[in-house]
Amino acid sequence: MDEMFDSGSVGLDAPFRETTIRNEASDPVQPGERGELWVRGRSILQGYWSKPHADADSFRAADDGGPHWFRTGDLFESDSNGFLWLVGRLKDMIRRSSENIAAREIEAVVRELSQVEDCAAVAVPDAERGDEIKIYVQLKEGVGAADLPFVQIKGHCAKRLAAFKVPRFYTYIDAFPRTVSNKVEKRKLVAGVQDLRSGAWDASDERAKR
Repeated sequence: MDEMFDSGSVGLDAPFRETTIRNEASDPVQPGERGELWVRGRSILQGYWSKPHADADSFRAADDGGPHWFRTGDLFESDSNGFLWLVGRLKDMIRRSSENIAAREIEAVVRELSQVEDCAAVAVPDAERGDEIKIYVQLKEGVGAADLPFVQIKGHCAKRLAAFKVPRFYTYIDAFPRTVSNKVEKRKLVAGVQDLRSGAWDASDERAKR
């Protein structure tokens, strides 16, 4: 297929592996729609050792009587040619006004700014919308807050993202807690924080827009 080169996707199904993308009701979705990636095939694990609860959560029986499906926990979509596109982790989704937003998508946009070393988007519980979005921003060495004000970060997000995906709260951070594989450890990032709004720049504040 001509579209195979430099597609930016994770590719097509391998000959020995089958995939399906399912919605929250476990029904297959159409190309362009997002859902959880399920996989099956001879290289897929058959279960967890002595962890029946993990098995019950991770595996689903196949409607066609074939091997069971393994739920990856990854949010994917496919295109009309069958190419698979990773959107993010289901556990790292932010649900704002009934919209599912991948933190990974927001973070990728903020990292486009040359002054940004790293960033992390997290959910802020909100009585009206369910979740609001907060972005933690680590600036590169030698870059100060005056070099990249929050209003500039918000403006960049507004140009690159749908309006409902633009973060409301912004804060700088000197360094992120990380896992042994150097991934940002978001649980530690927000652990013990009573109010994630406290001290953050609120883009919805009229004074912040001036």
